[in-house]
Amino acid sequence: MTDIATRATRVVESSVGRHRRSNGGGPRAGTVAAFLTPFFLPFVLFYLVPVGYALWQSFRVVRRTGGQYGTSYTTFGGFEQYVEVFQNSEFWASIGRIGLFGIVQVPVMLFVALVMALLLDTPLLRLKSFFRITAFMPYAVPGVIAAIMWSYLYSPQLSPVVDLLQGIGLEPDFLGPGAVLWSAANVSTWLWTGYNMLIMYSALQSIPQELYEAAKIDGASNWTIAWRIKVPIIAPSIVLTTVFSIIGTLQLYAEPAVLRQISSNISSTFTPNMLAYAVASGNNYQQAAAISVVIAVITFVLSFGFMRLTSKKAGL
Repeated sequence: MTDIATRATRVVESSVGRHRRSNGGGPRAGTVAAFLTPFFLPFVLFYLVPVGYALWQSFRVVRRTGGQYGTSYTTFGGFEQYVEVFQNSEFWASIGRIGLFGIVQVPVMLFVALVMALLLDTPLLRLKSFFRITAFMPYAVPGVIAAIMWSYLYSPQLSPVVDLLQGIGLEPDFLGPGAVLWSAANVSTWLWTGYNMLIMYSALQSIPQELYEAAKIDGASNWTIAWRIKVPIIAPSIVLTTVFSIIGTLQLYAEPAVLRQISSNISSTFTPNMLAYAVASGNNYQQAAAISVVIAVITFVLSFGFMRLTSKKAGL
């Protein structure tokens, strides 16, 4: 029986070797390319090409010859557009607003998402499926629709919330100069908390139950298990959601753009993305491209810097 098994093994190994040699030692390049093309083709056409075109446009300037009624032409201008961007006070004002927005909104949103994920993971909570779907439902609403919904709740003329608060002696002004930024932050928090919660909850589901049982045997309470065991284990998921939130903060556009329709305290340059759009609407596509490139660089630096910082603290 041993000899038969040995000969069978040799026959199988020989046939596998001949198959590998006939295929060049592995899968053919044409097969690999056929599988990768559906991804790389849209990636190149709709990501790399637009990014490259924006970068190229950012180094060009419009010149005019013959005075006011002369002809204009586009030529290479070096870093001239970037100099104008960095000298633009409206650009720095928009960066300041979005920085304040991110410093406050992102930690609050992620903390709420973490608490919700921990509550869903505890065995004491009933109707988990209902609460999970309810918390995730806002993410299914498009950002523009969500901003329109909240605009109705913020409007002094239409909002039942404002009427209720006025009925108890309060005078809320959700669209005032000191509150409109936080009104937009509230819309973003409502939209994205459930999404981040689901990422954290999925990470919690991968933790072995034996770890909790061992901690309970050692006398750990549910609170101790949550903050001393669960949170450190899902730290990579928290970092991931933080990076996503940083990127989303610098891309903020829909919420303030919609609220601008009912509030004079939001200008067309309220956020960096709104500034880029306003500049492009004035047919200054080259400077709009430079603003977009600067926003992309800032986003990369903050995201990569946060990941490096957290990796060093974790000893990775």
